[in-house]
Parts: sequence; C-alpha cells; structure tokens
Amino acid sequence: MTRPLIGITTYITPARWSHWDVDAALVPAAYVHAVEAAGGRPVLIPPSAAAVDETLDAVDGLLFSGGSDLDPDLYDQEPHAETSGVVAERDRAELALLEAALVRDMPVLAVCRGSQVLNVARGGDLVQHLPDVVGDDKHKHTPGTFADHDVTLEPGTRLAELLGERAPVKSHHHQGFGAIGAGLRVAAHAEDGTIEAVEDPARRFAFGVLWHPEAGEDRKLFEELVGAAADYRAAR
Repeated sequence: MTRPLIGITTYITPARWSHWDVDAALVPAAYVHAVEAAGGRPVLIPPSAAAVDETLDAVDGLLFSGGSDLDPDLYDQEPHAETSGVVAERDRAELALLEAALVRDMPVLAVCRGSQVLNVARGGDLVQHLPDVVGDDKHKHTPGTFADHDVTLEPGTRLAELLGERAPVKSHHHQGFGAIGAGLRVAAHAEDGTIEAVEDPARRFAFGVLWHPEAGEDRKLFEELVGAAADYRAAR
C-alpha cells in the first residue's frame, strides 16, 4: 500500500535563496521529516480558502503547523500590544480547512498556532500574551530558540495514553488557550498551570498541542497521526 498522505499547512512569507527574494509558500522541514519518519507522505498545503473539499479529498490527514498570531477579531477581542504578524488570508484558510476536516472526522494534529486555530474554530478564545498571566516568558524566552520544559498529561485523556503522565516538550509561544472551545477537553498543563494541549474525544484523532513535537525526539504523535490517517483512508 502507498503511504498515507498528510497535508501540512504552510506559510506565505518572504524568503531568499540563490538570486531570489520573493514571497514563498513554505514550512520548516522538521514537519516534513517527522511525517516521513512516521511512515507518512507529506503534502504541502498553501493557505487558500478556495477548493477546501478538493484539498481534503486528496489527503488522509492534516498537520496544522505553527506560525504567527491569529487575528483577535476572530475571537472577539481587541489586539494586545504584543500580538503581531497577523495574516488574515492564512487565518481564514486554515479555519475553513480545519472546520471541514472535523466534519469529515479526518485525523488532525494541530501544533502551536495550529492548536490555537483548533480552539478558535470550536468557539474558544486565546490569551494573547502569556507573560501577563504567568509573570515571565519561559514559554518563549528567546525568539528563534525552543524553550525546554515538561508537561503533565491529564489522566484519562488520549494524549496521556500516548505520552504517559509527564513528557518533555519544546515550546515557542507567547499566546495560549483562554476559554476552551466546544467539545474540546484539556489534555496537558505546564508547571505554571498553562494549558498545553487540548483534544476532541468525539473524533477519531483531533489533538492540539502548544508545544512543537516536530522539534523533539519522540515521534509518537506523528506515528499515531499517520496510523489514524491510514485507518481513515481504508474507511472511506
């Protein structure tokens, strides 16, 4: 059998290579390598609110990548002074893609920004600047460098079944979960009480993690995503 196809959402951002300095659709290669190492075939998906059904028809699972802050207007808040990098086109595209994927019960792994998209798609909101709440910037102490810390998994959750009671993670976020969206449940906390993961127990596979599993050594989440995508493809 061919490998399950895992769609990975991408950024539209200025990029430079060779003689070129242009906007490009790209994503850190760590996402691609993690999917491949888990037995999947990565397919890059540029942000577009058009042809959502055609996109979902072509893949067996979705990986929502990290990136810039969501537009606070999407969850009825005024922008915080530290909220930046909003790309409305990407916000609209990923919300449409995620909502349609959940309707199909397609496997979804949402990472960092992606987990925030998941929460907002289900009617939740965000804490726009975590240092205002926890008193420091331990979750993003140095721009461009992952912060290392542990998370505690909530007993009885599917994430706890996969990762155990505690797990080391790599984070790079200054925003977090506020009110949790409908149908989601909290699945992990950091030591400072910050919610680090949510999941939808009614779906075959719908996890949102604020940390970056593609940057770590544990591939369980990607292996489970690819396995769920294989089951989804067989069922349809």
